[in-house]
Amino acid sequence: MSFQRISARLDQMVPEMIEWQRRLTAIPALGPDNGGDGEEEKARFLREAMKALRPDETHEINAPDKRVSCGFRPNLAYIWKGSDSSRKIWVLTHMDIVPPGELRLWDGDPYVLRVAGDRIHGRGVEDNQHDLVSSVMGVKALLDEGLRPKYDVGLMFVSDEETGSRYGLKYVLEERPGFFKDHDLIVVPDMGNEEGTLVEVAEKSMLWMRFRVLGKQCHASTPANGVNSLKAAAGLILALDRLHSIFSDRDPVFDPPESTFECTKKEANVPNVNTIPGEDVFYMDSRILPGYDLKDILEEVDRIRLETEAKYGVTIEAGPVMNDQAAPPTDPASPVVLSLVEAVKAVTGTNAAPGGVGGGTVAAFFRRAGLPAAVWCTSNDTAHQPNEYCTLNSMLTDAKVFAHLFLNP
Repeated sequence: MSFQRISARLDQMVPEMIEWQRRLTAIPALGPDNGGDGEEEKARFLREAMKALRPDETHEINAPDKRVSCGFRPNLAYIWKGSDSSRKIWVLTHMDIVPPGELRLWDGDPYVLRVAGDRIHGRGVEDNQHDLVSSVMGVKALLDEGLRPKYDVGLMFVSDEETGSRYGLKYVLEERPGFFKDHDLIVVPDMGNEEGTLVEVAEKSMLWMRFRVLGKQCHASTPANGVNSLKAAAGLILALDRLHSIFSDRDPVFDPPESTFECTKKEANVPNVNTIPGEDVFYMDSRILPGYDLKDILEEVDRIRLETEAKYGVTIEAGPVMNDQAAPPTDPASPVVLSLVEAVKAVTGTNAAPGGVGGGTVAAFFRRAGLPAAVWCTSNDTAHQPNEYCTLNSMLTDAKVFAHLFLNP
């Protein structure tokens, strides 16, 4: 009966959810690595807004960063006491967003919310404002109905998720050991599927590499006078593709079930057609099943590098720009997973199940610290895309799942 009251209350709060999204979208919370001034303006909005919810505890764990005008990156936590304070139920979301990319691909200003039927569009509306708003509304509905959660409830809003979390969750865990407990229920709503049936408990290792191919620049009409770095880079890209067959294990827990090795970004070389380039730089994004040691991957890449150097007469510099061995998975039978599965069933009638993904989330930092965390949300998978959107229905669904979790863990 109590949850039915909360659910009905949340049905009436959709206009408030839209307004929150409108206010948040208007604040381009870009970290300095993405050309912005950080998250402080968004944090100021949240500090003021959260006063109305009367939290029992407020914590600010600010990470010093001289690159932003305020001198720090904010991390905010709010806690409401339950009838039993032996554990907390946490929902952690992030404040920072990614740049909009090519503006010509957007149907409007990325920082002005557009509502089109059930969809709301704008940079950050899904990643991660969708569940930031849903988690706040889940708490608000509980309070508006005068209900007290069973356990303490905590909401945390962190910085720097999009560029490594050095100033976000990683900093919080280092500066406040013991802030989170291993018996807490920790939810990171930053990945999922449209049906809400995936409870993510495992992530692949992440290896991002930069390759710099050095040849000799010359006029294109006299190629014998130079060494074509672009041709060698193309050969290296094709040779790296054999990593798929060398590290070919499959694990059905993950989607996709195999390791992936994809060459992605390429930096510009010469600006004119009639010059053979002497330098080419490109990158590879690899998502690798946890059973493989990244040292073995790097050794094989080095063998391919040496072969390519010999074949094309170039010098190749290669090294990782991200080298994260997968964190230990969360036990599929852990309380947070079972509670989420129960909440999803109660709200949507569907059967959620634990699984693994190729992407990475801040849950990895929890898992490395021995803190079981589950990643869950209903996701339209438009993060980082032009015309990013989330649906009103998914925001409402997630708010109800969180409220159920707070009330019936």
